Amino acid sequence: MATTKNPITKVPASMTPAERAKLALRPSVNGAAVMEAYQANIMGKDTDMEGMIAGLRDTFKEVTAGDLYTLEAMLISQATALQTMFTSLARRAATQEHLRQYEAFMGLALKAQSQSRATISALVDLKYPRQATFVKQANIAHGPQQINNGAASAGTLAHAEEINPQQNKLLEADHGQPGGRLDTRAAQAAGTADPAVETVVKVHRTKERGR
Repeated sequence: MATTKNPITKVPASMTPAERAKLALRPSVNGAAVMEAYQANIMGKDTDMEGMIAGLRDTFKEVTAGDLYTLEAMLISQATALQTMFTSLARRAATQEHLRQYEAFMGLALKAQSQSRATISALVDLKYPRQATFVKQANIAHGPQQINNGAASAGTLAHAEEINPQQNKLLEADHGQPGGRLDTRAAQAAGTADPAVETVVKVHRTKERGR
């Protein structure tokens, strides 16, 4: 069973389907295959496929080790290339005499400009990662408001303990009640069962004055 250590685009016919599947899942092979399809008008059709795969693997190792130089250089070159495309398309739009052609070139120019700006933003985020910000809860009340944030705080409990003894002292003070404690019961309705109070007899009534 034949195997290969340096996968290339032209896969040997002797490879099994399982070996082909493993080869197709390698990021370096996928990236190099796309690069080969588009780089013919850059370096020609005779570019070494194995060399591109090896170069990608070196970049993988650098990024894994924390070296982002290659990625930063890639973003800088892309942003610069997109800016060049924007300039070229904008100049071509300025030479158009018909509105439809002018809008077409200007639309492409603005897309290239937008992509250039997005690439620069990605470069800044890569070089200077944003720090996470944690904001504590702020309770701002305009007028009466009750906020329940779970269990009562220690200060609230202490305040409640101070209020309860004061209330107990007021209840236990001498207010002329038997036992010296304030009677907090509700007032009872007047009744007719009190023997100490009787109807005033006629003899004790005052004499009527002449009219």
